[in-house]
Amino acid sequence: MSTDRLNQTLTQAIEQLSASESLEGIFHQHREGDPLPSSKALGEIIELSRSILFPGYFGKSTVNSQTIKYHIGVNIERLHKLLTDQIMAGLCFNRCDCNVMDSDQEQCRTEAKSLAALLIERFPKIRKVLATDVEAAYNGDPAAESFGEIISCYPVIKALTNYRIAHELVELGVPLIPRIITEMAHSETGIDIHPAATIGDHFTIDHGTGVVIGATCIIGNNVKLYQGVTLGAKSFRLDENGNPIKGIPRHPIIEDNVIIYANATILGRITIGMNSIVGANVWVTQSLAPNTKKYKQVKSDNIDFEYLDGGGI
Repeated sequence: MSTDRLNQTLTQAIEQLSASESLEGIFHQHREGDPLPSSKALGEIIELSRSILFPGYFGKSTVNSQTIKYHIGVNIERLHKLLTDQIMAGLCFNRCDCNVMDSDQEQCRTEAKSLAALLIERFPKIRKVLATDVEAAYNGDPAAESFGEIISCYPVIKALTNYRIAHELVELGVPLIPRIITEMAHSETGIDIHPAATIGDHFTIDHGTGVVIGATCIIGNNVKLYQGVTLGAKSFRLDENGNPIKGIPRHPIIEDNVIIYANATILGRITIGMNSIVGANVWVTQSLAPNTKKYKQVKSDNIDFEYLDGGGI
């Protein structure tokens, strides 16, 4: 390709990529001083949070009973600053009206500081429920030899740490940042949990890869999932323009003490009753009564059929 032809090709590409019609819906216009969420800063936030919630297992410092208060104090001070910056970035990104020259930005920062402090205030509660998740993972896996192994090695704990922090941010009304945090865990572990989902205590996911938990899911206590489980939406209600209506309940409710085995797919706003068991590779689109077992069996002629012990609703 000649120099003239090369320059013409690049110029044409620049013109096409800069054209307003090609940018519709995918262009975020910056004004001077507007912050944007930083994946690097959010990564540090997660690392600091994990080191605070599980001292001695995450982070770079050596922690013992004499130094733990100092280390947690230093980490929380750093965490609050980072959280303030990132929450502010999320607020400004969502509102698109914060300008460096306006009082709006200072008000946004004040709000972000308060929200960051409120999140940190909830860390004792987050640690308490994460401890039950560690216990559930340990009790549910005969291969696990210690709680320390669960915390250090099992992807479910990393995914749930991100989720439980992100869920509290959702509860506090923080936009954008919670979804980024859970998607970071998704990339790290293969476990996709929407931060708006509600999950009780003593929750675990064995192996974990490929699990999907939708935004309006409600999961009770003592629930166990295996890899590849999907708790998704069956269909979407449409508005008068044919677009999906957002914000309506569309994902399953999983009651207490339910086990769902590998690659099961449960769709729609249905209820899986307490103490039920859903077998591997089963497709469920209707509610199951409590104490139901639903799974596939294989006949001698290799034809699969589903077996329901208990009943639907």
